[in-house]
Amino acid sequence: MSERSVAVITGSTAGIGKATALALARAGWDIVLNSRHADEHAVTTRLRLEAEGAAVLHIAADVSQADQVDTLVRVAWEWRGSVALWVNNAGADVLSQGRYRLDAEEKLSQLLAIDVWGTVRCCRLVGERMLQQGYGHIINLGWDQAEVGGVSTVSGQIFSLVKGGIMAYTRALAQALAPTVRVNCVAPGWIQTQWGEEVSAARYEQIRRGIPLHRWGRPEDVAHAITWLASDQASYITGQTIRVNGGVVP
Repeated sequence: MSERSVAVITGSTAGIGKATALALARAGWDIVLNSRHADEHAVTTRLRLEAEGAAVLHIAADVSQADQVDTLVRVAWEWRGSVALWVNNAGADVLSQGRYRLDAEEKLSQLLAIDVWGTVRCCRLVGERMLQQGYGHIINLGWDQAEVGGVSTVSGQIFSLVKGGIMAYTRALAQALAPTVRVNCVAPGWIQTQWGEEVSAARYEQIRRGIPLHRWGRPEDVAHAITWLASDQASYITGQTIRVNGGVVP
């Protein structure tokens, strides 16, 4: 990039979103951070990005709320007049900090509101603006196990439903917005986010042994894939799902 372009990452003050913001900043992007609240995590993330030389704007918005998505998209564009990359990373956490105890309907309700409707609403508004400006790239977040039904628990079934839908939506949207806007999906495998840190030692080791590279992924592994996919080196790629899962084969 001859000048710093703007990337928006939803849900970007922790985990994969934060790692993605940092990786993109190091690659020369200016960053719009997003989280539901302007809290200490937003402040510390912004300071880290600014230390990498990026200009940073934080927009507090809950992507499960249509009016807040409208504001998020509008303010992001008003900041610099254009957005070149939009990463739909925000997702409901229905596993860590005791949330795994939620019943199936509550888990599904949260995942539909944030992961599905949040992604779809952002894509519709962002896609329209990117078509108008004549360029852009949208990256959604899926899940590698959604393609194979590899996790048969109730939570796994629900998560497969939600993320499988996002992966299918990505393919359809890529056709609708081509050739002006690229749309891709990154599907992480077992990544050591907060839930990975809380899982039992026995389950952690069981999962690790099933990964061909014999380690859990890090948020940075996903972030590097997103950063590459957003680069000119991947300019001929659209409508695809890139699995970042240590070699687990469908």
